[in-house]
Amino acid sequence: MPDMIPMTQNGYHKLQQEVRELESRRPDIKASIEQARARGDLSENADYHAAREELAMLNARLAELHGKLARSHVVKPEDAPEGKAALGSTVRLRRKRDGREFTRTLVGAGEGDVASGKILTTSPMGAAMIGHEAGDTVTVSLPSGEQEFEILSIS
Repeated sequence: MPDMIPMTQNGYHKLQQEVRELESRRPDIKASIEQARARGDLSENADYHAAREELAMLNARLAELHGKLARSHVVKPEDAPEGKAALGSTVRLRRKRDGREFTRTLVGAGEGDVASGKILTTSPMGAAMIGHEAGDTVTVSLPSGEQEFEILSIS
């Protein structure tokens, strides 16, 4: 069986919403293909080829999303180990190099948003924090080099 994809309930709902949005676009794209087909010679019909390409990309994305949903495993906050960083945890950190403090929430597939502090558990920083608790120091390999962070709190 393919690897399960852990995610929060919110992440699961976001994927379902994207599926609904994409599926609602499919009839319009199919109508565009039929309209372009009705205009005659398909070999030089740019509208026809563009609509077919758009439908192919939409179908590929839908297949990807359906695959993720089929392999998803929704992790509930109450299932997380007490006091340890896990999917759904909010972790307050201090960078050892300069003392800067910041907060990150560990999220699953489809939920990552660095601008709002949501990082994937599969990212270098997210993976480094998993299973650690307040007071632990984690080392993260970043493009700028290895950096150490102290975990201040987990909620």
